[in-house]
Amino acid sequence: MGAGRARRMARGAVTRLPRSSAPAPGTGAAQRPVVTLLLIDVINPLDFDGGENLLRYALPAARRLAALKQRLAAIGVESVYVNDNFGSWHLSFRELIERLRNSDHCGQPLAEILAPEPCDHFVLKPKHSGFYGTSLQLLLEHLGSRRLIMGGFAGNICVLFTANDAYMRGYEIVVPADCVACETKSDNDTTLRQMQHVLKADTRPSVAIEKELVGRRARVTHRAS
Repeated sequence: MGAGRARRMARGAVTRLPRSSAPAPGTGAAQRPVVTLLLIDVINPLDFDGGENLLRYALPAARRLAALKQRLAAIGVESVYVNDNFGSWHLSFRELIERLRNSDHCGQPLAEILAPEPCDHFVLKPKHSGFYGTSLQLLLEHLGSRRLIMGGFAGNICVLFTANDAYMRGYEIVVPADCVACETKSDNDTTLRQMQHVLKADTRPSVAIEKELVGRRARVTHRAS
């Protein structure tokens, strides 16, 4: 690996998986939605003490997050995978996914449930926060994002650290309570209360978040017609 490539990876790669087709006309950055979905450490081997406990809660959360992602995509909300590189600096995000899907790690089912679409963005991060040492903020500025919906694992570590940094940067924070997971229900409940109280996060269930966004989109479409 060349020195230039290593420096780019160390800063945190911002990459978009290739689209399966050309973007629709008139979809410039200024017209993109201000709401963006962040999927945090969902491609995760869970190969640590407590990983099996986390998987117990992560599996149902992953299914709800996948359903929310699909429904939001239908109304134009873009998704960004913000994922740890797990010390594998030489691997791309696609390679990390394939390694996990072909492994026997307990987190393998998560890679199946939350596999990205060709149009999704991704950022590889070296530490807990998605903003630390990465170009996530530049990508969000490019997308015009102002309200961030966050889901992933673990809620009390990487999701919380990313939410903290997003709040300090002035973003509106949404963390659907049924789309994050910790090793225990108590830890998850405590983390959600902390984010709601300190970060002013909206922690309603994913169905409520989706209903609001779909309703808002319908009102905008009606006014434009």
